[in-house]
Amino acid sequence: MMNFDATSKMNKEAMDSMLTAASSMTKGFQQIAAEATDYSKKSYEDNAAVVEKLVSAKSLDKAIEIQTDFAKSSYETFVAQATKMSELYADLAKQAYKPFEAAAAKVSA
Repeated sequence: MMNFDATSKMNKEAMDSMLTAASSMTKGFQQIAAEATDYSKKSYEDNAAVVEKLVSAKSLDKAIEIQTDFAKSSYETFVAQATKMSELYADLAKQAYKPFEAAAAKVSA
């Protein structure tokens, strides 16, 4: 015969784990969205500043120097941002899985 108390407890634990994971994912996605927004805003501001510098450049050599410096710093900023975003996604996955670790341990034991 089925033990309804045990089944009810299992269902409650599963629901709690699911809600905890959903909460973790929501927080993670909010953090990722905020980070992407900040990066986009900074990128736009940097692009606008470079355009102003290029417009005010007195010579072709100076314009090439400005563009080269911008390309280098833009690439470095992109790589740093991509690394940061990948870390945020990895943390999101870890946090989302964490509530299910205990249940997985019970099943494998």
